[in-house]
Amino acid sequence: MVNFLSSAFSVFEARSESSACERKSIRSRYIRWTSTVRKVVTSGSMRRFHERILGSARTGISNSTSDIWLLGVCYKISQDDSFVDLPTNSGLADFEQDFSSRILMTYRKGFSAIGDLKYTSDVNWGCMLRSSQMLVAQALLFHRLGRSWKRPLQKPLEQEYIDILHLFGDSEASPFSIHNLLQAGKAYNLTAGSWVGPYAMCRSWETLVRNKREADDFENQPLPMAVYVVSGEEDGERGGAPVVCVEDALRHCYEFSGGQPNWTPILLLVPLVLGLETINPRYIPALRATFTFPQSIGIMGGRPGASTYIVGVQDEKAFYLDPHECQPVVDIDRNNVEADTSSYHSSVVRHVALESIDPSLAIGFYCHDKDDFDDFCFRGNKLAEESKGAPLFTVTRTKNLPKSVNHSNVLGDSSEVSDSFDTLPSNNTEDGSHEDDWQLL
Repeated sequence: MVNFLSSAFSVFEARSESSACERKSIRSRYIRWTSTVRKVVTSGSMRRFHERILGSARTGISNSTSDIWLLGVCYKISQDDSFVDLPTNSGLADFEQDFSSRILMTYRKGFSAIGDLKYTSDVNWGCMLRSSQMLVAQALLFHRLGRSWKRPLQKPLEQEYIDILHLFGDSEASPFSIHNLLQAGKAYNLTAGSWVGPYAMCRSWETLVRNKREADDFENQPLPMAVYVVSGEEDGERGGAPVVCVEDALRHCYEFSGGQPNWTPILLLVPLVLGLETINPRYIPALRATFTFPQSIGIMGGRPGASTYIVGVQDEKAFYLDPHECQPVVDIDRNNVEADTSSYHSSVVRHVALESIDPSLAIGFYCHDKDDFDDFCFRGNKLAEESKGAPLFTVTRTKNLPKSVNHSNVLGDSSEVSDSFDTLPSNNTEDGSHEDDWQLL
């Protein structure tokens, strides 16, 4: 585009038969215009314009008939779906409806001031907070409305849906606002105006939910589920794959329920760093496979230096919701089932190559009950067995393990979930040649 405009200006200049002074003036204008065009073309705004106008909403999926996995649901794409004119009952159309039903959280402007610098917008620094809000919002959707829920086309809207959006309003009165997230994350250096990593974000959610649990009774919890951050030690410095411990999960459920010895719904957050500057390709198959889990609620992370919310995969592509568009604050009243919620959804399907996503990310899973958790553990166990020495996480029943769980630990086989967590094979060579650099944020 820049070259095209540059050529146009060159022709304009060549055809000018003005005086030397006029030619100098034209040349000066040409330089200024060329510089301006270059800035616009390379700016983030122009890139987003290009994505929306020049790139179809189906970019990245129209040329493939491979299955699409979206948060645990598989969409079969037929040969006919690869063309522009899609039948209304096609797999691709169903995928697009499901995608546009996911809750979108973006930058907002005009909210009540945050911090000493009185921020009234989170533009350029709030993308990780918004990505995390999207992930937690999906867990609430699954919990209250079920995985099959789709955004209604007519009003009135479901009360449960309105209640969920209200929880994420941009004020201290909304339990899961960025105001309250920042307050809960002070111990992890969350501050307005600064970018934050996935590990600190997960711990901040854990703290926020704990604070709400202590302030409200069990029946009035804004997040009616336990939160379990699956990682190493408290400072996040432990090496090796993080370990899902059944004992820990049960303890979180016990604490959430106020001492009742029963399983409760549970949200698992798994913060990871899968490489240094780029993701280690050995982890990509396992990362892709997590979207086949019925418990999948996606990944917060995405593009280097710009967090997104990844919700699905096809072949080597990851589909995501982008929080980087700034919209005015919307106050969703809990009593308004006629509210305009269009700013909380998007039909623009963006994608990024799995190999190019930021290695610092966090995976989310939602388990509705004990049977669902057992199924998750079974799938996680199998995924680790098939990881060829590069598991995203492992599963164990108790904490009777070495302090650092390395990929070289070879643990016993299992055939049934309820008896399978004491040990877990990791398929590594004895010389440690398959060990990779791991770090937890």
